[in-house]
Formats: sequence, C-alpha cells, structure tokens
Amino acid sequence: MTRLRELGRSGLQVGPIALGGNVFGWSVDEKTAFALLDAFVEAGFNLVDTADVYPAWVPGNKGGESETLIGRWLGQGGRRDKVVLATKVAKWAERPGLSADNIDAAVDDSLRRLRTDVIDLYQAHEDDESVPLEETLGAFARLIEAGKVRAIGASNYSAARLRDALKVSADYHLPRYESLQPEYNLYDRAGYEAELEPLAREQGLGVIGYYALASGFLSGKYRSAADAGKSGARGAKVVERYLNPRGLRILAALDDVAAAHAATPAQVALAWLIARPGITAPIVSATGVAQLHEVLAAARLSLSAQDVAQLDDASAEA
Repeated sequence: MTRLRELGRSGLQVGPIALGGNVFGWSVDEKTAFALLDAFVEAGFNLVDTADVYPAWVPGNKGGESETLIGRWLGQGGRRDKVVLATKVAKWAERPGLSADNIDAAVDDSLRRLRTDVIDLYQAHEDDESVPLEETLGAFARLIEAGKVRAIGASNYSAARLRDALKVSADYHLPRYESLQPEYNLYDRAGYEAELEPLAREQGLGVIGYYALASGFLSGKYRSAADAGKSGARGAKVVERYLNPRGLRILAALDDVAAAHAATPAQVALAWLIARPGITAPIVSATGVAQLHEVLAAARLSLSAQDVAQLDDASAEA
C-alpha cells in the first residue's frame, strides 16, 4: 500500500503522486480515462485533480468534459471511497471568478458532473482580486457547513495574496486554504521557492504542484528543436522555455541519476519533487496505462543526498 501523506491540516490523506485530469476529454478518451483511473487506484494512489474548465480549450469542447468523465467512472459504483476528489472554480468563462454567487452555482454544477454529493478538495483556480477575500472564504465556509465540500485550497495565488487570505480566515473564523497548487518542477523553481514555499511550510499547507514534468521536457523526450517539433504547440513551448543550456544541464543530471538507479529521467524528476520538504504530491498526467505505471514508480525511488545535490546544482538559476 502506498504510504499516505497529510494534506495540510485538512484531515485528508493522499498518496505522494496526484493524477491530473486535465487530459480527460482532450488527449484521453473515456475508455482510456477509465483504464487510467482504475490503474491509479489499484496501484494504491488516490488523489485525482481536475477543474470545471478542463478541457475547454479543445475545439468542440465547452468545458466540464473532464469532470463528466470522472463522474461516469464514479457512477460505475464502488469507487468513490477510493479517491480523494479535487476540483477547481474560477477560470471557466461559464463560471468565472470567486464571487459567492458564482461559487454557489459552480459547485452544484461540478457535483452534478462528478456524480457525487461531496468534493473533498475544492480549489480557487486563480485569484480574483475583484471580490473581497471574506466573501470568497465565506462562500466556501457555507459549502463546508452544507457538506458539499470537505476542504478548500488555492491555486495560482501570489504569496502576498495567500498570506492575506490566511489572515482573513483567522480574523473572521473562516475555513482556511489548506493546500496550494503552484507551478513547480526541477526547472521552474524560483516562482515557488522564493516566497510561496516558506509561507506554505510556515502555515503547514499541503502543496500539490502542477507541470511536474515541465510539459514533458523533464521526461527527456525533447532534446532538440527537431524532437519538440513533433509535438505541435506543446513542443513549441518546450523549445521556447526549456531548450537552453540550463535545461540541457538539468537533463544531463537526470540522465546520470537515472542511470545510477536503473530509473527513467521522469521518475527521477518526480522523486526529487516527492522528496522536497513541504511537497505533498506532484500532479502528473498520463495518456496511457504503461506511461502511468512508469511515473507512479517514482514514489518507490529513494534519492540519496548526493543525488538531490547534483539535481539542485544542475537546476540552479544564474
């Protein structure tokens, strides 16, 4: 059985890797989504992360497709108690922002699509400075009181706004954000480590970072512009952001550590995240069961202090 970790002070216990539902209804169809979810829970993991907006960016989609697929999977019965279900509100054009009225409408929509009566972790997908924090947190408080939500989290918040939100929760005796979902991986470090990491650790927040493999770059499959050119828009992003001397230095370090452990670069990159103090569970997406099993094996990979130091040195920003 996978060893579970406390998610902040929420009372929720989750495995050390979360399954990202952003690809459901996009590069993953219903049959494959069901197979991935089955394999994920059979392997002893439980945190499934999605959002109401996923994946509205796909031509022909409206949004809500990912939640709908997860709901159909849950609707087969016998599965709800095997997962910690996390979804988000605020970024979908159909249900934008963090006003109390929008949160009330959005949560009911998500519950209906997910075919459940409670969301374990309901997250603000992005900050909404047009709405007072006490209004947003008050709305979340009422959802918890009504039994529709167990705990709340914040995604894409600045450290200053997250600190403000935590203070409002304390001052007004409202539920607090128990988790943070930032972009964080071996390449994209500064945005989280500079201010969010100290705050999260000080406040005992759970951290479930996204883009754990830097759009696939840290898997090692993109090592040249030609490699990236095979992947369309995602490949173009890799070329622009990651294919540079620092990125190649990180890949070389991942290769070295992977060879020493008979592992893959992706497994090493995830093991580095899992071992990072304060990180609860990096979020990974997969488009096939074999790929999923590869990344889940990262939870069994134990890096030495020397391994971590080598990866830290390679990824240090100038």
